[in-house]
Amino acid sequence: MQAKLYTQWSYALAILLFTGCLTFLTSNSVEATEPEARWWKGNLHTHSLWSDGDQFPEMIADWYRQRDYNFVALTDHNVLSEGIRWMPYDAIVNRSDDGILDRYKARFGNAWVETRGEPGTPEFAIRLKPLDEFRNLVEERHQFIMIPAEEISDRSEGKPVHINATNVAEALKPAGGATVRETMQNNLRAILEHEKSHGREVLPHLNHPNFGYAVTADDLAAVVSERFFEVYNGHPGVNQLGDATHPSVESIWDTVNAIRRTALNVPPLMGIATDDSHEYHGKPGSRPGRGWVMVRSQYLTPEHLIRAMKLGDFYASSGVTLSDVQYNARTKELQLDIAPDGNVTYQTDFIATLRPDGNDDKKRIGQRVFSSNSLTPSYRLKGNELYVRAVITSSKPHQDPSFKNQLQQAWTQPVGWEND
Repeated sequence: MQAKLYTQWSYALAILLFTGCLTFLTSNSVEATEPEARWWKGNLHTHSLWSDGDQFPEMIADWYRQRDYNFVALTDHNVLSEGIRWMPYDAIVNRSDDGILDRYKARFGNAWVETRGEPGTPEFAIRLKPLDEFRNLVEERHQFIMIPAEEISDRSEGKPVHINATNVAEALKPAGGATVRETMQNNLRAILEHEKSHGREVLPHLNHPNFGYAVTADDLAAVVSERFFEVYNGHPGVNQLGDATHPSVESIWDTVNAIRRTALNVPPLMGIATDDSHEYHGKPGSRPGRGWVMVRSQYLTPEHLIRAMKLGDFYASSGVTLSDVQYNARTKELQLDIAPDGNVTYQTDFIATLRPDGNDDKKRIGQRVFSSNSLTPSYRLKGNELYVRAVITSSKPHQDPSFKNQLQQAWTQPVGWEND
């Protein structure tokens, strides 16, 4: 009798263990079901001590992770965070403050932080950890990833020409050029060749065109391989609003797309929002958390995020959250769903560039064709638009403004041109 009971118990236990292993395999090792597309929040312009930032890269990653970002690209100037590198302690403190090392140790532990030399001497240095070493401390499945990237920082005609390359396999050297336009073209060509030769998705985007008033609308329109640029950059020094003799960055966007959709007949430029963060200790300057992209994708991987952005399935934000963005190509209608925020109100302006009519065509660039205060605004194209996009402005001030009287906003991508 005991032998029979033992046999039955053993059989039941075997079934239980087998079932448990099967459950583990289906729930943890592979995706049990195909996930629905959702919005992922990320910043694609971030600096650390590897170039001219003032914080350790894993501390920066942890800052974003704790604030519900889903992805961050470290974009240090002309370098990837890889290999062995030591930085003098005095140089680190000169950028930040005396407490930076204590905060670093408090967050990641004494065993993680590597030093050499005697404290108080010029030889005292801290090792900067490469991405491949620290990413396991901060990444979380389905929640947060790091993407290798670089800000290719070039110059031409005495002006800065900076292009970010997201998801690169190795650092790319600035390609140079006789003019700003040629420099853009040469660097874009190098990035696209890198993408092809390594068989990986890479996203190039032009940074802060009004920084030093370096890149004109004509330049940006002509370099048709550049499909993305920063419509908002959180650095206070990038001349976001332009001045008496230079257009705002948003005006540049519409001028570029007017040229691209008429003279060149190519797809329009898409807009990204970024932090361009350098300062992480409360100092004035380019602090984190000012601008980001929201990308709609099934999976949180660099490849799926970049593919979605290349399809235009994302929006840029400095604070406004959109629950949904839909464009119906059959009805030619752009529909938005704005996530409410207490008593905050929103104005959505639908911006279009109208087809040339032989009169003053400059006045037809970047026209507000409809405004709405609804949480579900929509606009149906009438047929005379080259494209339409939406900018949503909140009544709520930006939490950390980069320019005077800044309000929270969101920008959708140009649509309607697909029907041509």
